[in-house]
Amino acid sequence: MQKRNYNLEMQQQIAKTQPGERLLLHSCCGPCSTAVIERLGSHFTQTVYFYNPNIQDLAEYKRRLEAQHLAIKQVTTRYPVTLITAPYDPTPFNKVAEAHKQAPEGGARCTACYKLRLEKTAELARTEGFPTFTTTLTVSPRKDQVRLNEIGQTLEMVYNITHLPADFKKQGGYQRSIELANTWNLYRQSYCGCLFSIR
Repeated sequence: MQKRNYNLEMQQQIAKTQPGERLLLHSCCGPCSTAVIERLGSHFTQTVYFYNPNIQDLAEYKRRLEAQHLAIKQVTTRYPVTLITAPYDPTPFNKVAEAHKQAPEGGARCTACYKLRLEKTAELARTEGFPTFTTTLTVSPRKDQVRLNEIGQTLEMVYNITHLPADFKKQGGYQRSIELANTWNLYRQSYCGCLFSIR
């Protein structure tokens, strides 16, 4: 079975959109968002949605949120970029992770976490009238772009909004995110977010 080229699919979908169309971008963190915001900035009016109940603890959450604010201020885009921040509440993540406490890193627990964050993004996109949503998560080589895009496509059908397929690490996206984060001295975390990933 031939592997799907999500980067090509993204480019084809962008070609069909109106310039400056609104997009809700779920962001996992400031450093990862830099290259994604930059790449999408010539096509979309972006609203970054910082929803990450997997991040533990509150001090870590605040450090990452501060980096997110700084990233948005620094990235140069054709269209404006704004930020929506969800209140800090790890309860939803703890609930979905409970059933997968013994799962290996990158396994079923991570899939549940992806789904939690993307579904909340799709819900908000639907409520606030965004025609399109996507996530920065595929910029990381440690994240499974196939699972993320499959979840996004399922949510597209459930919420009747467009999921922008993506593999943002392609075309040097991950390297670009590191370069920009270093240039702007953004805090780069050493673990994904939850206590399981620290271990």
